[in-house]
Amino acid sequence: MKVITKTNFKFKNQISKYSGKVRDVYNIDNQYLVMVASDRLSAFDVVLPKGIPYKGQILNQIACKMLKETSHIVQNWLIDSPDPNVSIGQICEPFKIEMVIRGYLSGHAARLYKSGIREICGVKMSEGMIENDQFNFPIITPTTKAIDGQHDEDISKKDLLDQKIVSHEDYKILENYTYNLFAEGSRIANKQGLILVDTKYEFGKNLKGEIILIDEIHTPDSSRYFYLSSYRKLQKSKSAQKQLSKEFVRQWLISKGFQGKEGQIIPEMSL
Repeated sequence: MKVITKTNFKFKNQISKYSGKVRDVYNIDNQYLVMVASDRLSAFDVVLPKGIPYKGQILNQIACKMLKETSHIVQNWLIDSPDPNVSIGQICEPFKIEMVIRGYLSGHAARLYKSGIREICGVKMSEGMIENDQFNFPIITPTTKAIDGQHDEDISKKDLLDQKIVSHEDYKILENYTYNLFAEGSRIANKQGLILVDTKYEFGKNLKGEIILIDEIHTPDSSRYFYLSSYRKLQKSKSAQKQLSKEFVRQWLISKGFQGKEGQIIPEMSL
């Protein structure tokens, strides 16, 4: 089955092309972006050798639906989606951070917790938690935006502000949008029998200087979901949660000794 692992379009008035971990982004006349969701798979900020058929189409269609369903909370970049793999939207200047929000002790946070660390991005985590326990209140754990070949890095709100990566005024707006988007995403997930465990949001300023939501939201690539019906039973028995996310890929890579660190070789992945 064919997969889309790269694109090389030449659009009218195209100024540049940027290839991210999953999406190829075309700048049209410094006004619009054409974003093509490929079938590439990434983990630990590394693009893995093999793509997954229809992955890009599914991600793009979920993202478009979620952007439309949250547009009453914050304006977003999306204008139209003329193809299952393609979105067209406003160009903007991205903030150099990702707003990661966690409702549960899972994934990266759980790995830190198991190592004995009780603080993430300046936020204290309670003693006595087990993996996948719910936090008393969702916590925001920002990361820096990785430059090519580098990894996203955890950063505290204090350091973001001290280093003037984001202004106090803008961060307050980003924080508010993040909490509200997560609450709405959780409501949507619950209606579908799911729990939105954690996710990330990216924001930027459009040509008018307005803060808007960009990129994808609430997809299995950028989020983690548990099944609502089995969560309490599995948690009570301290069993692994059934989930929708890339975590099974990360865990497989970890079991093969790969976490995207320097000198590590990506293991051979069977279909």
